[in-house]
Amino acid sequence: MTFLSPLFLFGLLAAAIPIAIHLIRKEKPPKMVFSTLRFLKTTSKKLILFQQIQQWLLLLLRAAVISLLVFAFARPLLDSSISRLVEGEPESVVILIDASMSMRYGDRFDEARDAALDTINGLSAGDEIGVIAFSNAALGVQELTTDLDTARSFVSALEQPSFDATRYMPTLRLADDMLAVARHESKRVQLISDYQANALADDDSGWQLSPGVSFSGVDVGEGASRNLYLSDVRSPTQLIESRSEYGVLARVRSAGTVHVDEADVRLMIDGQEQGRARVSLQDTSEQVVRLPVSFSEPGAHRGEIRIGPDDFALDNTFYFTLDVIPKIRVLLVNGEPSSNWFEDEAHWFSLAIASSEESAFVVNQIATAAVTAELLTQTDVVVLLNAGSDFNSTQGRALQGFVEEGGSMLIAASDKVQASGFNQLLGGLSPAQLGNPSLLGAGDYLMVADMDRRHPVLFPLEGEWNVRFTGYWYTQPVADASVLMEFDNGVPALLERQVGAGRVLLFTSSLDTEWNNLPLQSLYLPFLHEAVRYLAQVGTKDRAYQIGDVIDLTELADSAADLGISNAAGNSIALDGESMLYSASELGFIEVSSPARNEVFAVNSAPEESMLARVAVSAVQDAVTNSDTMPIQSERVRTAELVAEREGSQRLWWWIIVLTMLLVLAETRIANTTYR
Repeated sequence: MTFLSPLFLFGLLAAAIPIAIHLIRKEKPPKMVFSTLRFLKTTSKKLILFQQIQQWLLLLLRAAVISLLVFAFARPLLDSSISRLVEGEPESVVILIDASMSMRYGDRFDEARDAALDTINGLSAGDEIGVIAFSNAALGVQELTTDLDTARSFVSALEQPSFDATRYMPTLRLADDMLAVARHESKRVQLISDYQANALADDDSGWQLSPGVSFSGVDVGEGASRNLYLSDVRSPTQLIESRSEYGVLARVRSAGTVHVDEADVRLMIDGQEQGRARVSLQDTSEQVVRLPVSFSEPGAHRGEIRIGPDDFALDNTFYFTLDVIPKIRVLLVNGEPSSNWFEDEAHWFSLAIASSEESAFVVNQIATAAVTAELLTQTDVVVLLNAGSDFNSTQGRALQGFVEEGGSMLIAASDKVQASGFNQLLGGLSPAQLGNPSLLGAGDYLMVADMDRRHPVLFPLEGEWNVRFTGYWYTQPVADASVLMEFDNGVPALLERQVGAGRVLLFTSSLDTEWNNLPLQSLYLPFLHEAVRYLAQVGTKDRAYQIGDVIDLTELADSAADLGISNAAGNSIALDGESMLYSASELGFIEVSSPARNEVFAVNSAPEESMLARVAVSAVQDAVTNSDTMPIQSERVRTAELVAEREGSQRLWWWIIVLTMLLVLAETRIANTTYR
């Protein structure tokens, strides 16, 4: 037997009331003094015993009436299987706990853990529970289990949230897959989060939970929030040593539910404050501020932009790195100098890369005969313009040694170059052997038809090469050369070759206006800048990374064992196996040491994680709940209907009421005839 309303059974204590009254009212017969007993009738012992039985029977009837009323209100059932319906259907639940960076705001994560524990404590024996801690992907998974203590231990052991952004859909898909093999028909996903609006912003797939899987949410992000963050920072990656001042641009934004009217912005370089500004946000949600920065010495530097005050300090600093480099020394060998600037071979090249004091290049222009080994030691890149066939053997050996030891060359051959002499003197360096020059007739020209846009020289160049070439060299590439660009007749236009520790680029037309109109095109300047930078092997690492970005460390060492990585706190970071890729997971500066050199990488949080605008739980529920899934409250209604159906076939409490009424009549009859 089971009871639908077992709490009414406490009413059985009321059955003691008649007994207490009976005991309290029981009195000892008083002693009376009579002058004579002859006028009193003697009462038989049988009558006294009968009256005592009536009194006890009356007592039992009254206690029974109260007890039966209690049983009737408790609604007894003989079918014990109905007890499962009383407690609700056994269910399989997967709890999703948001562990993204925004959950570090205030006590949100502690509230999320407490909410998860409350859900687990509210389950019954036999219910199935799984837990997933997530940010933009699952961070930890407790598979479905009926052991509620295991789930409690998993939740209690969760550490502080990550620095990743919030993405709901990947984890909801995982939870849906887990429930696909759940043992119970009643299935539910519970999402405990601060319900950032961005968590669903980039998903338009229309995906929903499987039919039958219901959704419930717990919002721990309620209440006001004050937050400032840097939505964008523009700083130069590399600075030129001789330039006195640069500017760093920072875009400050108020992104909490309570607007912040003012922000204090500070620029720190290598831990020292370089500038400060006060930004007013009274009439706008964001503002751009420029902070000047200068450097007294070259090298790698660490930069920070700090803002405040607000209630979420975690995203108040933007980290970046920059390198102050000396100017690139270019030795320009002019094979066809001229007093007429328009006809001078080196004029256009010098104008493109060294026309201002702020240029990143220093150009030393010389004639062919002036090339010496001593001069090469003071050079980063050698540029041969219409030269190369009239070097002597000593100069040829000097150039060979210069490249093999790490120097680089850019060669542009045109009408003054002799193929035989060029191939003899520079054949060990050039990416191709020169054949015969080709000069097209009037009105005829070639154009660039194909190029390797992934190459570091060509990748930054935007737009098409609408250059008309009227002259070029037929070439035969060497075995270890790469063709980077071709004319529309299939002849190579730009080739590269690695020689020792250095590189050589060969452009098979001129870099002046003699054989093409390239110097008159807008891409001429960026093409030369990228080519010379690439040949000088100047690094172009990113100034700042975001959480989740992959940092390639293959250039620093041959194996992961040769690398030492530490975070901002100085703690060591281990790479995953033998991989040379590090996935950024902590904010601040990451230091990497290797036998070759040491590098510093700056890591910041994703800007969208600082935007604390929220979305309603109902909006997420409507977005992910399948239309074929009945709402959660309908399960309660369905349970009530099943209970009524089972109870209706028994109606045991009706018979108890009838019996109670009969006992009341019997009690009344006996009470009226009992001697008192």
